[in-house]
Amino acid sequence: MPLTDTSIRKAKATNKPRKLFDERGLFLSIAPTGGKLWRYKYRFGGKEKLLALGTYPDVSLASARERRDAARRLVAAGVDPSAQRRAERAAADSSFETIAREWFAKFSPQWVESHNQTVLSRMERDLFPYMGKSAISAITAPELLSVLQRIERRGANETARRVRQICSQVFRYAIATARAERDPSADLRGALAPVVTVHRAAISSSINSATP
Repeated sequence: MPLTDTSIRKAKATNKPRKLFDERGLFLSIAPTGGKLWRYKYRFGGKEKLLALGTYPDVSLASARERRDAARRLVAAGVDPSAQRRAERAAADSSFETIAREWFAKFSPQWVESHNQTVLSRMERDLFPYMGKSAISAITAPELLSVLQRIERRGANETARRVRQICSQVFRYAIATARAERDPSADLRGALAPVVTVHRAAISSSINSATP
C-alpha cells in the first residue's frame, strides 16, 4: 500500500532499522535514532542498487516520488543513476568556482581585508556567473577572453587585466593540485584592450591652459 504523509509522520523508530515501502522501488528507511532517509531500490547491469534521495521531512513524499521517477527514467535510458551522481559530484569538485574558492580560502588569510573583498567580489561578479560551473581543465583561452571582454565592454579595462591575473593564479593552483594541465590565461597576453593612463601633470597642464 502506498505511503501517505500521515503514515510517515506517525511512523516510530524501533531498536532496529525499519523500512516503509511506497511504490516502484521507493522506500523510507527509519533508523533507531529516528532519522528518516528516502531510498530508491533498482536493478542495473544485473545488480541490485540503492540510491539515496534525501531525508524526510526536508524531502517530502511528493518530492521523493519525483526524484524516484527521474532515476527510473535514467535506468530506462540505460544510465545508472548512482554512476551519474558520482560523475556530477566529480565535475562539481573540479569546477572553476570550486577551485577558485578553495584557492581563495587558502591564500586570503595572508592578504589585507580590502584586497580580500576586492578579489572575492571580482570573482563573484565577473567570473562565477559565466564560467564558474565549467570544469577548470576544459576552459579554453577563447572562452576566458569572452568573459574578460564583458568587463571591457563596460569600460573597465584595468579591472579586466586584474581579473585575468586572478584567473592565472587560480589556474596555476589547479595545475599544482593536479586538476588542470595548463593556464589558458597565459595565451591572452596582448589580447586585452590597453589601459589608458592619464598623468596628473597632463591634467594640471590642461587645467592651467584653460584658465583665463
